[in-house]
Amino acid sequence: MALSRVCWARAALWGAAVTPGPYVTRKLQLARPRAGLAWGAPRLFDLPCRSSNLHLSPKADVKSLISYVVTKTKVINGKYHRFLGRHFPRFYVLYTIFMKGLQMFWADAKKARRIKTYMWKHNVKFHQLSYREMEHLRQFRRDVTKCLFLGIISIPPFANYLVFLLMYLFPRQLLIQHFWTPKQQIDFLDIYHALRKQSHPEILGYLERVIPLVSDAGLRWHMTELCTKIQHGTHPAIHDILALRECFSNHPLGMNQLHALQMKALSRAMLLTPYLPSFLLRHRLKTHTTVIHQLDRALAKLGIGHLTPQEVKSACYLRGLNSTHIAEERCRTWLGEWLQISCSLKEAELSLLLHNVVLLSINYTGSRR
Repeated sequence: MALSRVCWARAALWGAAVTPGPYVTRKLQLARPRAGLAWGAPRLFDLPCRSSNLHLSPKADVKSLISYVVTKTKVINGKYHRFLGRHFPRFYVLYTIFMKGLQMFWADAKKARRIKTYMWKHNVKFHQLSYREMEHLRQFRRDVTKCLFLGIISIPPFANYLVFLLMYLFPRQLLIQHFWTPKQQIDFLDIYHALRKQSHPEILGYLERVIPLVSDAGLRWHMTELCTKIQHGTHPAIHDILALRECFSNHPLGMNQLHALQMKALSRAMLLTPYLPSFLLRHRLKTHTTVIHQLDRALAKLGIGHLTPQEVKSACYLRGLNSTHIAEERCRTWLGEWLQISCSLKEAELSLLLHNVVLLSINYTGSRR
């Protein structure tokens, strides 16, 4: 009887994996009713079902626990938001913008990672991407560069409290556009455009001073006419600008012939820092202008009509036009003029594209404030 109980216990625990010998089997057959009545041993046809239940129940419990935690977290989070909205409305607005900004920045980071992974796997260069992919990478690099400063100053102990204070006091200088309010986006873009407009007279004055250095008489006449039109508030035509391609491909206005003061003024017009040595300024202007030229070619392939209104305004602002106060159709017209000039230029003539930030935007209707 004891042996039969041991064998039944092993069968209950291990699913009858071990087969007992003939003698044990005969004893079990004789003692089964009594053993079952004595201590309730399970029947063999019940064991697989019970084993399956024991195997699946932990997973079901974990899923139900996770679902419960997620549900409770959403409820608590909703109550917390309502509490902030009722008692601290101004802080709640900042909190909401900050959280949405983090979500958008994280989404941008994941998209940039997918694009870089695609480039690495398929051996694709930057200029071979689509327009939206190129623009996303360009903007994300600038955002990361701006956030890098915050990361550096937050390294010392307890410096994170100072960082939050600086972010609140200087949002334009320290935060990217994801963390700006709608009103701040308009105001800050106006401030940035006013800063780059301050360099326009200096750039135009330099163009006038180099007119006597142009060897060709026809090019001198075209340069004089262009400067006169701009000074009188006339928006230059496309052919007026393209007629000067030769002046901007070599001396005196080629990219490698620009003086330090001119490069500083052009850097301010491109919203780049001018406080760098001359060779770094030249390198940054070349790189920035080359990227815009590559974007222009990709945009011409895509077509301006496929851009959303926000994409059109962002593209115009990048190229020197304050598009925040100009109608969408006017922005599309101006962007079409820019693309006609840009797609007609070669790599050696990119200095003209750099100066075109001023030449094409300074007198455009609605751009003066």
